[in-house]
Amino acid sequence: MNTPPHPEHDVEDLCAAGVEVYEQALREGRVSGSEAERAPCLVDFGLLTHSVTDPRRLEPVTPAVAFHRMLSAMEDRVAAERRREQRLAETFEPLLRIDGRRAGPEQVPTLSVLSGVHRIGSAIAQALAASSGELLAIQPHISHSSHTAPEAHVEALARDQALLDRGGRIRTLYQHTLRHAPSVLARYERLRGDVEARTLDEIPDRLIVVDRTVAFLPANADRTMALEVRHPSLVAFCVTVFDRLWHLATPMYPEAVPQPSLNGISTRQRAIAGLLVEGHTDAVIADRLGMNIRTARVHIAKLAATLGSESRAQLGYLIGQSGILDPPG
Repeated sequence: MNTPPHPEHDVEDLCAAGVEVYEQALREGRVSGSEAERAPCLVDFGLLTHSVTDPRRLEPVTPAVAFHRMLSAMEDRVAAERRREQRLAETFEPLLRIDGRRAGPEQVPTLSVLSGVHRIGSAIAQALAASSGELLAIQPHISHSSHTAPEAHVEALARDQALLDRGGRIRTLYQHTLRHAPSVLARYERLRGDVEARTLDEIPDRLIVVDRTVAFLPANADRTMALEVRHPSLVAFCVTVFDRLWHLATPMYPEAVPQPSLNGISTRQRAIAGLLVEGHTDAVIADRLGMNIRTARVHIAKLAATLGSESRAQLGYLIGQSGILDPPG
């Protein structure tokens, strides 16, 4: 009977057989050659080596040694790519100058990378200064980043008010966790004009669209880089995503609508129930819904008490049986 070929994979996706054989080798100090044949990837990745005293047996390389060796190899590859990036920049820099001289001044890039919080804010301010139409914004959270100075928030408020004074309109989506945030409420107490805000349990990353002609998207995790998008199809896609989320959202301003409960289970707990059924951990649920893990666990405990659950597995079953995730109607 032919043995099926071992599946190809990277070390970070170590196969089940590899994990099992490596764990056995770590516990016992060695494995036989026949046992190692179940996971030839362990030799390929340098996690097993042949014994000096008995070549028929293989001994494990300690996880700490293997881990640091692999990290070092990755760092070498990253350094090599950075050297390639530098050589590529040196090669194309004079060519880009030639291309820039040939291009007409009226040409506007459809996609630009903005680096630095000041540069991003300046680009957004320029787009809004020329606008008298509509500003669409998705704000997952209120920034407390050290990159953002307090005066920047004051400038943003003045900028938005100037748009409203020109007859413009502002629509903003927040997460439900910000419905009662003092900084958010204070913003709407100060703005005057056609301004609305709604909330959802989950929203994507930050998005700003001005006059449906230019969109700004974060380009890295700490939001110190952004993409300025002017391609009509991409901007239209962003607007469509916003509008669909807007219709699903709960009005917050100018009129807050009480969130209904179903059989004693709040809207927030139904959102948590949906993520529990999908198998997410408490930490993932808290991150997805913009709350701390302690608050998430309090909601999960209340949900379990309401449904009479005594275990995590039973809670998932009871959620499915309760009908609380069924669409209304």
